[in-house]
Amino acid sequence: MNIMAPLFFGFITAVIGIIPPGLINMTAAKVNLKEGPKNAFWFILGALIIIFFQTYGAVLFAEIINVRPDIVLLLRELGFGVFGALAIYFLWIAKKPKRKKTTIIKNSKRKRFFLGMLLSVLNFFPIPYYVFVTITLSSYHLFLFNTSSIVTFVSGVVLGASLVFYVYIRFFQSIENKADYLLKNMNLIIGSITGIIALMTLFNIIRWYLH
Repeated sequence: MNIMAPLFFGFITAVIGIIPPGLINMTAAKVNLKEGPKNAFWFILGALIIIFFQTYGAVLFAEIINVRPDIVLLLRELGFGVFGALAIYFLWIAKKPKRKKTTIIKNSKRKRFFLGMLLSVLNFFPIPYYVFVTITLSSYHLFLFNTSSIVTFVSGVVLGASLVFYVYIRFFQSIENKADYLLKNMNLIIGSITGIIALMTLFNIIRWYLH
């Protein structure tokens, strides 16, 4: 397999997963705006370190369960239920979120570094997200669970996350101006994404039973 394929898929999945306005990327942008690029750099570095280990751990876990088709099938069935429920919730039940103002108190580089790590640790989404992504890619023979592919995939994730953080810092003003619009439509965006994931998972489940 081309060594660039895992890098590409890692990069794309990271961009998709991190680009919606969230606590980490918005905080990085505000730290840059109020405290300067140095503090923002240390904040992002702390976040990226945790993202690296979260992704690496998720892929290793996916590798372990990938050799157990029964566990993979069970996880897909659970994933279909969870993502289907989330799609229904965000599309028809959830109320529209409102943007809350956050205040940034100037702190040292060390505190910003550990703040970046802390916010990333509290974000559990990447672990099941990358488990699902790598298992799905593997089922289509687009990803191999070997050392070079895993390291390249994780490197792609870190590069993708870095690009998203850079975009938020570089274009924060325009992003902030559009934040209200994004938040008003966030339920639709999340519901659509989770709905698509649920349909992909259902397709894999059906294909499994037909084989």
